[in-house]
Amino acid sequence: MAASVMYRVLPVARAAARASVAPAFRSQVQASWRAGARRGFGSSSSLLVKKYTEDHEWIELDDGGKIGTIGITTYAAQQLGDVVFVELPEVGTELKKGDSMGAVESVKSASDINVPVGGTITEANNALEEKPGNINKSPEDSAWMAKIEVADASELENLMDAEAYKAFTDEGE
Repeated sequence: MAASVMYRVLPVARAAARASVAPAFRSQVQASWRAGARRGFGSSSSLLVKKYTEDHEWIELDDGGKIGTIGITTYAAQQLGDVVFVELPEVGTELKKGDSMGAVESVKSASDINVPVGGTITEANNALEEKPGNINKSPEDSAWMAKIEVADASELENLMDAEAYKAFTDEGE
């Protein structure tokens, strides 16, 4: 008799336990999963982290380590103010590290966007041409600017990790 009651109570207890997990925490975990926080176990973790430049661009390599997604940092977007125009690179363009791949214009200023590593542009986020203001909403996620086939992954070694970039931006304020 006790066992049959336990089987009826157990699903209710599980549901109550799930409900007690803070909804904000649960949504953060789900958002980070959707945003691409998944990492492969077979690859070098040093290549799978987001890296930052002193010019406030970021790059994050895919799990294969060959394609990098590039954009501007949250800090840069805040400094620019409302973005009103974005110039994106042409697919197939070959660039060297530090070359300009496009530009961002805001109500305050205009700024060139430089590639953190050399390679060939494989994709541009054309949605930004229609809605450049998305850069202000999600500069380090859905408002990425371009994808590049990385020619030399060793160029990433001189870029900053998130902690070093935060220290860099804190110094400038």
